[in-house]
Amino acid sequence: MPAAKAVRAKSSSSKASKPDLAPVFSALSRMLDKFVGKDVKAQSDKPGDYHLEIPSILHRKKPIYFAGLRTGKNYVSFHLLSLYYNPDLMKSMSPALKKRNQGKACFNFTQIDPECFAELERLAAEGLKKFKSDEFRKYIESIQ
Repeated sequence: MPAAKAVRAKSSSSKASKPDLAPVFSALSRMLDKFVGKDVKAQSDKPGDYHLEIPSILHRKKPIYFAGLRTGKNYVSFHLLSLYYNPDLMKSMSPALKKRNQGKACFNFTQIDPECFAELERLAAEGLKKFKSDEFRKYIESIQ
């Protein structure tokens, strides 16, 4: 008869504790707040859910999405739509930011990363310039 396998007791220390995501969300939302103004408005501003849009640019009769944050179970997701329309921005990303990239326009964070946050702010500013350009507005009109 084979020897019985020892049963390992589950200890509470074996579970990884959930990261405190509130400071991450707060830091990223403060960064996005810098863009709110004449051209950019908050679409949603709730705890763990913050999204911005550009009301002056309509796609399918709705304001175009600019950027946003969503707190999940284990990370804060930062979404930047302008990356879809400007592939050159993707090429200019640092390896550290690319490592956090989840698809084309989403980045996940579990803690504050000042370098990546500064880079996201730069990318958002460049993306907003692109969105405000006549070339982009004509493009959006052409695909309606």
